[in-house]
Amino acid sequence: MRVLVTGGAGYIGSVVTAALLEGGHEVTVLDDLSTGHEDAVPAGARFVRASLHDSAPVLADVRPEAVLHFAAKSLVAQSQEAPELYWENNVGGSLALLEAMRAVDCRRIVFSSTAATYGEPDQVPIPEDAPTRPTNTYGASKLAVDAMLTSYAVAHSFAAVSLRYFNVGGAAYGVGERHATETHLIPIALQVAAGSREALTVFGTDYPTPDGTCIRDYVHVTDLAAAHLLALPAPAPGEHRIYNLGSGTGFSVQEMVDAVREVTGHELPVVVGDRRPGDPARLVASSARIRDELGWAPEHTDLREIVTDAWAFAQSRRD
Repeated sequence: MRVLVTGGAGYIGSVVTAALLEGGHEVTVLDDLSTGHEDAVPAGARFVRASLHDSAPVLADVRPEAVLHFAAKSLVAQSQEAPELYWENNVGGSLALLEAMRAVDCRRIVFSSTAATYGEPDQVPIPEDAPTRPTNTYGASKLAVDAMLTSYAVAHSFAAVSLRYFNVGGAAYGVGERHATETHLIPIALQVAAGSREALTVFGTDYPTPDGTCIRDYVHVTDLAAAHLLALPAPAPGEHRIYNLGSGTGFSVQEMVDAVREVTGHELPVVVGDRRPGDPARLVASSARIRDELGWAPEHTDLREIVTDAWAFAQSRRD
């Protein structure tokens, strides 16, 4: 299948691109490199540097049979400070992409959504029918694209899947997580272990959890890629499916600290900070629907495996 991957120079997009190539697909990557890295695009994929707003000529040339859509701005704090960037890129760019797809009669899409669409949940693990009440512009922009996909499925016979997940970790195909502005727990902890940060700040140790720290969901990037490949052929024209991807149990911040200490052999200094406003004690997604309908379940569920793979990638970047 001819597949276009938007955001394929980023962490998740590049791993999914490698998995697609391994599966025998013909892949073109579209990325503006605002946060991605050209050297992360796997050999064998064609790379085109362009924005979502300029995607029409690319699709007219490639004429893909399907699109996997990862390109987005994703910093929660920035989305609150400069919401216009998120409406312009995540929503406006996605609209331009869907119209470019419609122009070349490409109507199959898998969208990288987010569990941030749910906001602070009433129940955990979070099912797909939970109320969507995003607490930041990033989550709101992703929810808007989900709504867009539903309407395009109904009006224009798109076959669409939205995959919602929280945190991704690990590395695969020689690709791992690296951001100019790092906000994620695993890479920050590994930077402390590598000596490029002095300490890790843990925001709150008095939550109603077994060890007092927040519990969050983590999925290995290999399992995430597998879910995207399973989702690609799943929907029928006129159908928009929404699936959550998660571990079902989650890991606490303290468990993550312990795993990083064990894997790296570094003492990992920790500074305890105040709770961050709006941080729920536990955020975990239920994956029951995608398990029942597509047979997906995470295989790499050991936290130390996730950290080990991420650490190996981080160390390879230092060589």
